[in-house]
Amino acid sequence: MGDDGRTRGLANGLTNYGDPAFSAYLRRSFASSMGYSRDLLARPVVGIAHSASGFNNCHRLVPELIEAVKRGVLAAGALPLDFPTISLGEGFLTPTSLKFRNLMSMDVEEMIRAQPMDAVVLIGGCDKTVPAQVMGAISAGRPAIQLVTGPMATAMHRGERLGACTDCRRFWARFRAGEIDEAEIDRVERRLASTAGTCAVMGTASTMASLVEAMGLMLPMGASIPAVDADRLRLAEATGAAAVALIGSGRPMAELVTQESLENALRVLLAIGGSTNAVLHMAAIAGRAGLELDLRRFNELSETTPVIVDLKPTGTHYMQDLHAAGGLPAVMRELGDLLHLGVPTVTGETLGERLAAADPWVDRTVIRPIDDPIHPKGGLVALFGSLAPKGAVLKRSAADPRLFEHEGRAVVFDGLEDLAARIDDPDLDVTADALLVLKNAGPTSPAAMPEAGYLPIPKKLARAGVKDMLRLSDARMSGTAYGTIVLHIAPDAAAGGPLALVETGDRISLSVERCRLDLLVEPDELARRRQALPPPPPLPARGHDRLYQEQILQADEGCDFGFLKGS
Repeated sequence: MGDDGRTRGLANGLTNYGDPAFSAYLRRSFASSMGYSRDLLARPVVGIAHSASGFNNCHRLVPELIEAVKRGVLAAGALPLDFPTISLGEGFLTPTSLKFRNLMSMDVEEMIRAQPMDAVVLIGGCDKTVPAQVMGAISAGRPAIQLVTGPMATAMHRGERLGACTDCRRFWARFRAGEIDEAEIDRVERRLASTAGTCAVMGTASTMASLVEAMGLMLPMGASIPAVDADRLRLAEATGAAAVALIGSGRPMAELVTQESLENALRVLLAIGGSTNAVLHMAAIAGRAGLELDLRRFNELSETTPVIVDLKPTGTHYMQDLHAAGGLPAVMRELGDLLHLGVPTVTGETLGERLAAADPWVDRTVIRPIDDPIHPKGGLVALFGSLAPKGAVLKRSAADPRLFEHEGRAVVFDGLEDLAARIDDPDLDVTADALLVLKNAGPTSPAAMPEAGYLPIPKKLARAGVKDMLRLSDARMSGTAYGTIVLHIAPDAAAGGPLALVETGDRISLSVERCRLDLLVEPDELARRRQALPPPPPLPARGHDRLYQEQILQADEGCDFGFLKGS
């Protein structure tokens, strides 16, 4: 029993056999079979939720992290008990990892709630695991602290640094353009991901780690320590001790996710030139806490938040460079009064107190002064208009400004199969000033919103030297990708959004200055096309497929399940 009168440790949440004393007796007897002493069995419990898997290369070193967390928990006087949950390895899931993010969040939520733990450490890293863990922990209502696996270290190839996966796309584009041969691309393939950890650039995994740190849900510097650095293990040990300090603190994760901490995370997202996927995940995280990510408010923040971090895919450096440059504390200290510095963090200190205590060192080649930014406005912008009534997203820091004000002819692909079949057809009627449009790749489609928005440049244009084109879809894009690419068009085509009505030859207008995306087709013609749309397919018969199709929300609400949103 804790000082606050609440049941602690293994006596918490007893299995109901109708006799509480018997339930406690039975639980202790089974726990004793694992060799724990009576002293340990009487302590508070810290759960360690992890998502290690042979299908998740990002999490290869999770067993080491678990042992380090356990050291911290034991030294601080509690009993650590680790447990697995669903793991989402980004490159190993079909049709896409996003389809299973909400399922993983439910696993995390239910296991935290169902098992006797007083606080929990969440160990994840790969793109969807961290948002799934945060979403689940918010909904579970227990004190929780995040620990990420950390980014990969870079490798070398013929004098060039390589780090998955911006460089993988750069070399693949060269291969498609005929600039390098199969032997060269094979050598690159073997060097792109040469250590454990998440992608070495500011992709989705690094972005989400950064935003979780910005919200105060992990320890300082936790987002950027390389996976293979001994400091990552020392941080894990400190995270275990911090989890013990959370017991009885009255600081469940849900209370730390406020409108102010959400805005802090969005400011950081804009300043680091982070992944477009983060907009989806932050909307879902906000929804779990009963909040809303307003895309129009997001644009207001973007107009006043410069890009100050020089990392790939929008710059030249890697995550290990950001760590050496001062990490997220240095970035947030530079943003200063743009942030809500009074918000509490998982350790009990305010964000302002945390930043004041951080090492003052900063490397200006990686983290620029706010009055001398890389870009004067935020890395992302939301678009609205007749083609995107509920919004769309463009990563302008990774795009070609020459295409920001553009009107052109649409070349439409009806789905991923159509894209694969025709994109490299020599007879494809496409020019460099056309707009490539992919539909039926959004959240309600059978494709379940994959990272297919990075449409390849048609091979005949790539070989003619075309490096970028305006590309539009209801799909997502890897945070490691780049180009003038409009994503997350909502409502999506499969749900009957305006994107479903676009045909090859239509004119589409983009204005980044006015945050507009419009289909320039007469209303009468659109009404005729709507009448000709096929009826929606029947629901899947059973299982997660049916639950997904019944409950999935649109991109503007984070593609969460409707019944999981908080109040």
